[in-house]
Amino acid sequence: MPLRLLIIGAHPDDADFAAGGTAALYAAAGHTVGMVSLTNGDAGHHDMPGPKLAERRRKEAAAAGAVIGALYETFDIHDGELMPTLENRCKVIELIRAFNPDLLLTHRPNDYHPDHRYTSQLVQDAAYMITVPAVAPGTPHLMKNPVIAYLPDEFRRPYPFSPSVAVDVGSVVEKIVAMLHCHQSQFYEWLAYNTGTLDQVPSRDDERRAWLGSQVEERLRNQADRFRPLLVERYGANRGGAVKFAEAFEPCEYGAPLDAAAMTRLFSFC
Repeated sequence: MPLRLLIIGAHPDDADFAAGGTAALYAAAGHTVGMVSLTNGDAGHHDMPGPKLAERRRKEAAAAGAVIGALYETFDIHDGELMPTLENRCKVIELIRAFNPDLLLTHRPNDYHPDHRYTSQLVQDAAYMITVPAVAPGTPHLMKNPVIAYLPDEFRRPYPFSPSVAVDVGSVVEKIVAMLHCHQSQFYEWLAYNTGTLDQVPSRDDERRAWLGSQVEERLRNQADRFRPLLVERYGANRGGAVKFAEAFEPCEYGAPLDAAAMTRLFSFC
């Protein structure tokens, strides 16, 4: 039976950065994938803030989604100004109801960026409310919650990321790179500027992609090593021990349980 995966990030590129491999595996298996940015990303640049950047980032996100045949939606909320208001909660409730996901991935509530934290808060606040008919009555309520899980990070307070499932994304690394390569304004401009590596960005398109690819592979290789016990538990000693690149997810207790049956249903093809 076809599944529906919804990834809700704070910014254009958050969804594919943290879960692009799993999204690609879902799409390749014939499932429906939706990626969402709750902000328009209009502050994420050192030279081009404002409406022009927001439009550029919307197009970049749409192109990234098209790499795997996914719809990438960008909300029109200012970057850096997302708040867990009742109005935004209703927007997220309506979003989840309209998509009706089997699996919903989002940020953890402890994160360096306020937009990430409040995206997580909004999803958590929406979790139960999507089943309540009198809340946001303009969209039909759902009868049950999806499985909700957190995207990986390295923050340790108040508690470190604690996943229960890890996914081998080695077969789709090139698709992850292809998606992130669409976000030219970020990986070759703003993030490079912000991290002091702008002078390292190659000028040629193919060299840029290779430069980005090496960073993506290093990050995913580190995650495979970090979550090796989960990979071995899931795939067995031989395959699990050989996985080079991985993504992992931590269940949110506000969603449906990620029990053995749900694990099989949602990840057996990954």
